[in-house]
Amino acid sequence: MSTFDDLLTFIETETTFASSYYDESYLDRRISARMRRTKRDSYDEYLALLREDPAEREELLDTLSVNVTSFFRDGKVWTAMRDVLKDLAASNRTVRIWSAACADGREPYSLSMLALDAGLKSRQVDILATDIDENALERARQGVYTSSRTTDLDEQLSFLDAPSSYVEKDGDQIVISETVKDLVTFDRHDLITGNSKDGFDMVLCRNVCIYLDTEYKRPILETVSESLGNGGVLVLGQTETLPPDIKDRFEAEDPRLRIYRRRRSD
Repeated sequence: MSTFDDLLTFIETETTFASSYYDESYLDRRISARMRRTKRDSYDEYLALLREDPAEREELLDTLSVNVTSFFRDGKVWTAMRDVLKDLAASNRTVRIWSAACADGREPYSLSMLALDAGLKSRQVDILATDIDENALERARQGVYTSSRTTDLDEQLSFLDAPSSYVEKDGDQIVISETVKDLVTFDRHDLITGNSKDGFDMVLCRNVCIYLDTEYKRPILETVSESLGNGGVLVLGQTETLPPDIKDRFEAEDPRLRIYRRRRSD
């Protein structure tokens, strides 16, 4: 067994992260980033650090679990989702939305802001946001985000006509308003081993499967597919596709943007 394999075995057994689900090239990129940050030149050195330093284990878990995210990532998709939301809300009942693998909360908060911006009221939308990483969920619940050299929050929120209606600025930070938070509930959920949900009107599962080994993509897509009610809408990432037999359950709402609608059963 190689030192890298030893490292993955340690991660699998000593943290809550199931490294065996993920593509090794993805894991190597994230682990190497922590090695550079901690000035470790080999897998052996980094494994020794992980064994002795619980704080570094937490940092690595954070690095492995939280994928690239932003507010209103891929603006064309969010423009299309605004119309979908209005269509779902026309039923005059609460629209239930699941943001699966929500990372630090920017996606579900974007959903909440989009709904409010489209004129929907708090009782018309209920958003469940889940992730496997408790640390990411805690940051998401706080709803505080910081601009950096590579992250321009003002630019991300420029998708909205009046972002100041939904966030408060504090220096280089933004704080999500309570009005936006009120639409979102955060909970822990493992997309691969966890149960499907029930009767959602929309599920967002974007840019999750691209990091996983092929054998684990199908359970996730089965879970999100089974969580949608008749006529429910599924939104995937721009480079993700549905297997043919799962795709047969859907009609293409906008195949270019990976938006699908669950076929109604008799």
